[in-house]
Amino acid sequence: MDLHQLRCFIAVAEELHFGRAARRLDILPSALGRHIRLLEESLGTQLLLRTTRNVSLSQDGAALFEDARELIAKADELGQRFRERGRKCARTLKLGAVDTAAAGLVPMLLHDFKKQQPDVSVQLLEEKTIRLLPRLLSGRLDLAIVRPPEHRDKRLEFLTLFHETAVVAVPTGHLLASRKRLGIETLVGQPLIVPDRRSRPHSHALTIKLFEQAGLRPTIAQIAEEKQTIVNLVAAEIGLAIVPRWASRLAVSGVRYIPLKTRSPGSIRILPLAAAWLRGSRDPLRDALIAILKTGLPRYASKA
Repeated sequence: MDLHQLRCFIAVAEELHFGRAARRLDILPSALGRHIRLLEESLGTQLLLRTTRNVSLSQDGAALFEDARELIAKADELGQRFRERGRKCARTLKLGAVDTAAAGLVPMLLHDFKKQQPDVSVQLLEEKTIRLLPRLLSGRLDLAIVRPPEHRDKRLEFLTLFHETAVVAVPTGHLLASRKRLGIETLVGQPLIVPDRRSRPHSHALTIKLFEQAGLRPTIAQIAEEKQTIVNLVAAEIGLAIVPRWASRLAVSGVRYIPLKTRSPGSIRILPLAAAWLRGSRDPLRDALIAILKTGLPRYASKA
């Protein structure tokens, strides 16, 4: 029995669903199942009762659940205490960000941060929200700029920032490329490239919800995971894409970004950004960066 196996068991016990627990832990369901089997073998008992449709705790599983949560909480507290001790001597801040925030918000934020903390080294990781949040929980990141998930982990603190503006990425040779603005109705029948729903739910919902709000249906021609790939596919004339405005900073020739016209300003508030960090933890460098983020928020938001 090890701590990772216990974390896997706790996730399944709380979710009562292997798929959701695996996504929460950022591992494959098969790997999650293997860790649960190893834990059951080491304890010599069945902890979870599985059917094709349901997962439930056995009597022994229910008995282990609370003790396991207390043990993991103590282990996390111990780890955090020693990380904070080490950070007192370190001058490195580990920052994570989703792709468009890394392209747009982070350069402005770090420019302001470096004015106050010129001797601090910042390690930047660009990743999806689903991969950044587990790194916050494990202490591998100090702060992350993410798309706030629908179900927020209570161990994390979230600071809502603003919503990014959406634009339409169009090949420069396309008939619509000369327009100054584009409405959703002009995109009806156009082949669209959208992000994968599971890995990028907010970006996927951007296209779907904008069409739904207009009472229209999109024509999805291609699914792609990364923003850079989506923009490259637009340049290759595979289709058009509705993307955050900061995606225009991804240097790809052959693409024009056209503002999206909507019926009401609120209808486009689909791409939220939030800062996230470990609740209850103390970190002077991280807190200094958050303070700068709060102070500069109106200016940063005006550029989104």
